[in-house]
Amino acid sequence: MEKCYNSQHQIISDCTICHQLINHGVSSSLVDKLKLEMQKFFNLTIEEKKRFAQEPGDVEGYGQAFVVSEEQKLDWADMFFMVTLPTHLRKSHLLPNLPLPFRETLDQYSRELKILAIKVLEQMTKALGMKLEDMTMLFQEGLQSMRMNNYPPCPQPELVMGLCPHSDANGLTIVLQVNDVEGLQIKKAAAWVPVVPLRNAFIVNVGDILEIVTNGIYKSVEHRATVNLHKERLSIATFFSPKLDGDMGPAPSLITPENPAIFRRISMIDYLKAFFSRELHGKSFVDAMRTQIKDF
Repeated sequence: MEKCYNSQHQIISDCTICHQLINHGVSSSLVDKLKLEMQKFFNLTIEEKKRFAQEPGDVEGYGQAFVVSEEQKLDWADMFFMVTLPTHLRKSHLLPNLPLPFRETLDQYSRELKILAIKVLEQMTKALGMKLEDMTMLFQEGLQSMRMNNYPPCPQPELVMGLCPHSDANGLTIVLQVNDVEGLQIKKAAAWVPVVPLRNAFIVNVGDILEIVTNGIYKSVEHRATVNLHKERLSIATFFSPKLDGDMGPAPSLITPENPAIFRRISMIDYLKAFFSRELHGKSFVDAMRTQIKDF
């Protein structure tokens, strides 16, 4: 996409790989409640937050993900990751165990963002001339997960990274900036460009799965998070992926003899297993899905 539009089809900024969405229909009072409750959660003592710690071999919970060796440098961040929809996949010791009213606020937020994500995906489908079922059959009953991020102040911010450069493995990511401290950057023309959040806007990023499904027409966004010398930064990213009990690859309605598939098909289970077994590194994961490459 060359320009960004809101729900009333008004151009709000020029951009090629990152979108900000206003007039999105998500309740502003709900968003304000979520921001307040999320701040309270990260203000808990480390002992209280460890009640939600990741279990051995699991990426869900409070802790760090993509840790594949003892030698690698960890991100300068406090993170809480969990599956939020469908509800039967929620871990009983995570979202259902959060204190009230945070639990109810997060539950309502997850449902409203699913509605928003489906609307965004439908608009993208129309813009491409894809068959709607090629998109809805993947995402309508798909997987939603959330990662809450707290990037503490750092005395030497130039030496660390809040979140190392990567593209998201999922289909669509909707990011809410929780406080007024900037830090998200996207890679454009080999340079890192800061994203300045608009008031009451969501930042919408294309992930690797959408690059694969659209056969490379939409490019996933390589991004990173920096840290601040004096202030913490808070954000919450909501990820949307296809349903787990199927496979994924370029949409059949986009493939022709003149436009052959450049990515291979893979089951979602195998795709996610491969993703979480790797250290985050640029767009290397989606590149490994190209047809000429056989192994991760």
